[in-house]
Amino acid sequence: MTSFWVYFSARPLLWIVLTLAAFMFSRWLNKRLGGLALFQPVLISMVILISLLVATGTDYDTYFEGAQFIHFLLGPATVALAIPLCDYFDRVRKMWLPILIASLCGVFTAVVSAAGIAWLLGGETRTILTLVPKSVTSPIAIGIVEKIGGYPSMAAGLVLITGMIGCVIAPRVFRLMKIEDEVSRGFCLGLSAHGLGTAYALGLSGMAGAFAGLAMGVAGLVTAFLVPLLVSIVGF
Repeated sequence: MTSFWVYFSARPLLWIVLTLAAFMFSRWLNKRLGGLALFQPVLISMVILISLLVATGTDYDTYFEGAQFIHFLLGPATVALAIPLCDYFDRVRKMWLPILIASLCGVFTAVVSAAGIAWLLGGETRTILTLVPKSVTSPIAIGIVEKIGGYPSMAAGLVLITGMIGCVIAPRVFRLMKIEDEVSRGFCLGLSAHGLGTAYALGLSGMAGAFAGLAMGVAGLVTAFLVPLLVSIVGF
């Protein structure tokens, strides 16, 4: 049996099947639990897969060899978020100034708060630089960190943690502040919790998902220009 597992675990097909199965199970579980943000499908899938990799002693490179096709689809999936936005293009055109101002404020707050807290806690320079783009989607965050001198692998993990925390606390924040407008909810989720927040917003409504995708894109663009400029000014 051990020899069979060693052989089968090295096959790329195994890990893509297990990844899809874990996500399908996580979605089913989330629905059964009433859509609780704490049991977000991506979070549950991560727990299942990490536990499986640790239990079987499988290294990440072996897993990624099978799951890289899903990773490849991340790019097209991100671009596809623009499709639902077409239905609300007129509304976006009328709101371009508030959207731009909100994005600038959100990005500046995310960057400064993360760097400031890390600095106050005595974080080293490279760690601070890695934390700076934590609120944008993984491909953009990794590219920024590589350019400014942080830890790319650590940045990928921080992006996931940020997204998960955003999905967990967002419903409570919305209830506390009595935010019921779908545009505001979606935009906040996309701006603060990037891809995971956008996925969560799509579950709320098409409008929330569309504006979450818009916020994620604008935030990524603003961060890509703003962070290197701030780093050069501060002199890290």
